[in-house]
Amino acid sequence: MTPVRPVLLGVLNATPDSFSDGGRYLAPDAAIAHGRRLVAEGADLVDVGGESTRPGADPVPEAEELRRAVPVVAALAAGGIRVSIDTRSAAVAAEALAAGATVVNDVSGGTADPRMLATVAASTADLVLVHSRGAASTPPRYTDVVAEVRAEIEERVAAARAAGIADGRLVVDPGIGFAKGAAENWALLTHLDALRVDGIRLLVGVSRKRFLAALVPDGAPADARDLPTAVLSALLAERGVWGLRVHDVAGTRAALDVASAMGSR
Repeated sequence: MTPVRPVLLGVLNATPDSFSDGGRYLAPDAAIAHGRRLVAEGADLVDVGGESTRPGADPVPEAEELRRAVPVVAALAAGGIRVSIDTRSAAVAAEALAAGATVVNDVSGGTADPRMLATVAASTADLVLVHSRGAASTPPRYTDVVAEVRAEIEERVAAARAAGIADGRLVVDPGIGFAKGAAENWALLTHLDALRVDGIRLLVGVSRKRFLAALVPDGAPADARDLPTAVLSALLAERGVWGLRVHDVAGTRAALDVASAMGSR
């Protein structure tokens, strides 16, 4: 049986300090044009973020995050594009939802802002709960990374349910690269089935992550990791993930199409 093609979230960093494309899409017009290009390449949603989550990134004042992200969300949504807002701030999430976003992607799993779960519950939006332990640069300390991440995901799902968010609106993400080293990342990817919670959708974001640098020449730029990302994405599709968050939508789409063609033979 051929797996269902995962939903593709195209990454749109409206920030000056992204690890992958720092500053390229900071200007609203450039960001909007790139969002449209991602959809033309096959993205199902455009994931707009106004704050970098790379290791060592400085926090962004709420007003600045709003200034960067919300006009982009509004313009894309007005053009009929499905948009998710990548934020840890409930205020930014609320403004983005009012501007037309339909998904909130919170890399803190709803822990950074105590208002986040209630904000999403009061809307009709979906919520992505990303696993993390503090900052992305936090040294990993796990005895059994799969069991511990599973337990912590379950805790966040329980909190979202308690806030009134139905399972059908929830997505979980194991947080590859967030306070995890290469060994932890590969362990989680190898044991994805152990991270599934009661049929809730599973999103994975490996795109251009640091642990893939070992697979490309030393010193290569972040976009040199697009080929390993595409190959890994095809493998994850075979594992039945609901969604993939990627920078190179066209390359990932091609890899998924090849995997689908092989599976249909």
